[in-house]
Amino acid sequence: MDDDVDSSATTNAKSKHSLYPNLFTPLDLGPAGVLPNRVLMGSMHTGLEGHSIPPWFEKYVLGHDPKTEDHSLDRMATYFQERAKGGVGLMVTGGISPNRQGWVGPFAAKLSTVEEMERHKVVTEAVHSVQVPIVGASSASDGEGGISSVPSKIVMQLLHTGRYAYHPFAVSATATKSPISPFPARALAKSGIRNTVADFTNSASLAQQAGYDGVEIMGSEGYLLSQFLSPRTNHRIDEYGGTFDNRMRFPLEIVKSVREACGPNFIIVFRISLLDLVDNGTSWEETLEFAAALEHAGVTILNTGIGWHEARVPTIATSVPRGAFAFCTKALREANVVSIPLVSTNRINDPATAEHILEDETSDLVSMARPLLADPDFLKKAREEQPELINTCIGCNQACLDHAFVGRTASCLVNPRACHETELVATKLPESERLSIGVVGAGPSGCAFAITAAEMGHSVTLYDRGDKVGGQFHMAKRVPGKEEFHETLRYFEHQLKASGVDVQLGAEVSYDDMKRKSKEESGVDKWVVATGVTPRDPKIPGMDHPNVLSYIDVLKHDKAVGDRVAIIGAGGIGFDVAEFLLYHEKDKTHQDVSIEEFWEEWGIDPKQTTRGGLKEVHHKPPKRQIHLMQRKKGKVGATLGRTTGWIHRATLKAGDVNMINGVKYDKIDENGHLHYTKDGKAQVLEVDTIVLCAGQVEQHELQDASKDDDDMNRRIYTIGGANYAGELDAKRAIDMGTRLALRLHEADVVPGKHVFQSPVGGEEKLFSFMRRFM
Repeated sequence: MDDDVDSSATTNAKSKHSLYPNLFTPLDLGPAGVLPNRVLMGSMHTGLEGHSIPPWFEKYVLGHDPKTEDHSLDRMATYFQERAKGGVGLMVTGGISPNRQGWVGPFAAKLSTVEEMERHKVVTEAVHSVQVPIVGASSASDGEGGISSVPSKIVMQLLHTGRYAYHPFAVSATATKSPISPFPARALAKSGIRNTVADFTNSASLAQQAGYDGVEIMGSEGYLLSQFLSPRTNHRIDEYGGTFDNRMRFPLEIVKSVREACGPNFIIVFRISLLDLVDNGTSWEETLEFAAALEHAGVTILNTGIGWHEARVPTIATSVPRGAFAFCTKALREANVVSIPLVSTNRINDPATAEHILEDETSDLVSMARPLLADPDFLKKAREEQPELINTCIGCNQACLDHAFVGRTASCLVNPRACHETELVATKLPESERLSIGVVGAGPSGCAFAITAAEMGHSVTLYDRGDKVGGQFHMAKRVPGKEEFHETLRYFEHQLKASGVDVQLGAEVSYDDMKRKSKEESGVDKWVVATGVTPRDPKIPGMDHPNVLSYIDVLKHDKAVGDRVAIIGAGGIGFDVAEFLLYHEKDKTHQDVSIEEFWEEWGIDPKQTTRGGLKEVHHKPPKRQIHLMQRKKGKVGATLGRTTGWIHRATLKAGDVNMINGVKYDKIDENGHLHYTKDGKAQVLEVDTIVLCAGQVEQHELQDASKDDDDMNRRIYTIGGANYAGELDAKRAIDMGTRLALRLHEADVVPGKHVFQSPVGGEEKLFSFMRRFM
């Protein structure tokens, strides 16, 4: 704790930040110390929190060689330390359970023993070693008695999953089964409630001993404490059920017990659900009553929680407008029932949005979680007035949440180093190891490689035949709900320049050009081919009909599309094209996206007149009649993201899209109509336009041309779609480019042995093992 820090940090500021004066105003937490700015790094399950899988089980059941470092929290320490160095003053860990019943999954992170506590000290020591500047504050050397920086702080999230537990020990307020877990929960007896209060208190005390500045008690998102608070899941008839006084008794007992055990200097953040987004949730009046009771019980900060995990309303995906849920926190502020600091959350991913929320007095702090995965230096860049260099979170969930739900260590589509800081280390190389590298193709993979390689000290020239960098992201950004892709394109453009990459646009590079440049004095040492993909030919008779278009024709060239459309291929591109044809009116950026329209489309009641804050849905009328087709049997869109696929399917369902699986494409006739066979029956779709989204193939002509030239063949490396097309996958492409850039200088990294991945961990193997029995 920072007992020596006084509130002069909040009053001795010589000047405000010129761009973000509210964001960089310090916040005095009284006995708990001073925060240097108004950002709280929200909790995310990253897979770095450690596990307790017994070594014998790992080795003999999972076939995973257990290592001592598997239980070490060194990677977690480095991960948080890097964010502290980037300017974050208060961070929240991923969820740590207070007991076995509260595990996220079998052998998940838990804090209930001294041995487990000792492992966390490396995390708190790493964070506290970093001093975070206070903008405009005078220093003691100025003779004014102020402070210019404070140690970064970190609190541990105490998370009991309740009926969301992915294991057979699940408990809840009442014996129920969650729709998102295969395991039914049993009801906690009164003795179990008392034991759970004691377990939370024990975990908080151990966290304090480990050096944590506080805890965040998870009371939202549909986890155990939400399950007690809500009549949806609490059907008890004892003193913990029925009236709201009874339903909030359990979480209040936890807060009071933790405060009594840990003292006044210990930060207690409570994550309170301000909008459940499920039927029969808590009412707004109950939420206000609970917030006031939490302050009285000893909470330091109220953090906003939005939506239960089982809710069928998107809350953090890229289609959610920026700041779309800040209204909940503002309503709590305007109710004037609490005086402690409030935190706004969800889809706050840039400093301007954060500044607006704070300026509007919606809250005292803003929570950012995934934006600090995407760029650990987010606040540093904002403080130094370089927002254009921020690698913005696009809300895709592909490498963070999608990984967490299969036991993989989290990462980030736009920043593969996230959560892999000890593995993927970008260090400036000595002059003797630096190379001259030519990169052909400025799509996501080529840009990621070029930026990382330049940061390593290599001389990099990036060629593209187009007039701008970013490749197929320029098509993706046009799809309604994917406006955030503009931000990655902006980042690539500015970061390439800042990194010193020589970008040559409108440059068509042939194999002969590559060969000539390699033979020049001080010529190119290595070539990286990132030429991407080209649409796959599905070989359907009659494809040459003028009514047949490719997805590139539609998304890039704006070819005319009729009112009745058949889309061939129901992968990610097929869904994107369907959403584009249903709802695209004009190209938009995030500034053009309407929060009010989002509320209407998903049935969100900003006035919370009903329990859970839901109302009748009002969808926009679809612009076309669409049939989305796939050869495979099974669910259409099964390959979409684990945590976002349901959103895309719901959007197409709302647009009355006819999804057809298990088809054989027979022909396209002279009228441009599609003939196909399903379940042995020949059928015809009378449509105006057929759009081909049947996958991609690699563009690797440059590599193929070098096969008979040993000197060139050893110089050429393919990455991204040019290496493997598969389903168009920016996550894989950017990861591949980044990893190769970090190792290209190594002698044993040769073409054909240049694609690297993180090793599969014990938790991922455990998840795969469990799936066999579900």
